[in-house]
Amino acid sequence: MGLREQKKRETRAALSWAAVRLIVERGAENVLVEDIAAAAGVSPRTFNNYFSSKGEAAAARHLDRSLQLAADLRERPAGEPLWAAITAAALAQTEPGPEVIAHPQPDHVQWAAGIRAMMDSPGLQAEMLRAGIRAEAAIAAAVAARTGTDPARDLYPNLVAGAVTAATNAAQQQFIARDASVSMAELLREALSLLASGLPDPTA
Repeated sequence: MGLREQKKRETRAALSWAAVRLIVERGAENVLVEDIAAAAGVSPRTFNNYFSSKGEAAAARHLDRSLQLAADLRERPAGEPLWAAITAAALAQTEPGPEVIAHPQPDHVQWAAGIRAMMDSPGLQAEMLRAGIRAEAAIAAAVAARTGTDPARDLYPNLVAGAVTAATNAAQQQFIARDASVSMAELLREALSLLASGLPDPTA
């Protein structure tokens, strides 16, 4: 990746993280595009070069991490078992980027409450749904490339992609619901491990 492309990726990530932070802190109705741009250190015009709305900017964080998961999955060693490759690619996305290091999330309880409120916003729900469809398609294509299947014809890669999405969502919900003693990475690893083992009955 060239320097220019890297800079664009960093700006996009900074804008998306700023959108999430501000919406969590203030509520979606109290955040303007100008606020997001200022928090990311760019102009509103620059914001508009990347996103059409604050909802799209917030949803982009999930989308971009999912697209990177798919890209990383394609780069994993060819002989690596599928679920091991998926787990490694997924866990890589839980590492904080420079935008998070520069502006870390606040107290866990405050953050969790803000995330719940953010996800209750109808506008953001629509953007997250749109982002989720794109993300799942990218993961399915990466799974298909590793397994010699075709997402347009075969159920398998689409089912795996849906399962990965469900595991990520379940881990995120647990992370929000629980205290900060357990990390998102730990929960995601557990969720993917349960999928890889066929979701055995916990009461058996």
